Amino acid sequence: MTLLTHERGPFDRAPYSSREAAGPATAAAHLATIKRAGRFALAVLTVGGVLAGIIALKTAIFLSRLSF
Repeated sequence: MTLLTHERGPFDRAPYSSREAAGPATAAAHLATIKRAGRFALAVLTVGGVLAGIIALKTAIFLSRLSF
């Protein structure tokens, strides 16, 4: 019967809520993870752009030699 009774008001948090357990250390860890993922995505996009540029340059050189 204890599961059906409310010991606190309708808008109070549960005593073992994850929001109470999360502190500044957890927030810093999440921020570091987000920054690391952002840097990885930026690196992947940069490498993709460089490869696309190399392919475009090689194609331009090939097409300029092909025309007679």
